[in-house]
Amino acid sequence: MAIDALVKPLLPLPLFRGLTEAQLREISRRAERIVYRPGDMIAAENTESSGAIVIVSGDCIRLEGKSKETRGELLPEGSMITELAMLVEVVHSATIVAQTQVKALSLPRERMHELMQRDPALAAHFSSLMIKRLREIADELSAIDLRLEGLTLSLPPPAIASHPNSVSSASLN
Repeated sequence: MAIDALVKPLLPLPLFRGLTEAQLREISRRAERIVYRPGDMIAAENTESSGAIVIVSGDCIRLEGKSKETRGELLPEGSMITELAMLVEVVHSATIVAQTQVKALSLPRERMHELMQRDPALAAHFSSLMIKRLREIADELSAIDLRLEGLTLSLPPPAIASHPNSVSSASLN
């Protein structure tokens, strides 16, 4: 894969939008090129990831939970697997298996950290995106809290059922 061919898969990904062509070239230069055969495991659930993986060509499938026999979710070309793993330690939440031959780019965390140390603007870019996402998550959680609070306030108080053997306060007098 030529360097331009390696930059192209990064362009549509939200994490890389707003970066300069030079920054994208540096990222792709540090990427590891990987080819998976059909049936190869790209990621294993509950294992640590050393970086993000971008699917350049081919199809893979995400299998979640204990039942690996289910069809799962198809991940097409252009998908990014464990994007945060290129920045911080992450455990895979699902197993990803190649369905066809898959060409991928691995973006190892160690190499990305080296690049961000050399290019503080790149670190600031990723940091601002993560802060934005955290704010969005916090807003979503606040909205859920408000909805739940509204449900709690609108529910009638629980009825106290009297049992045939229960003693009423009147009978205690």
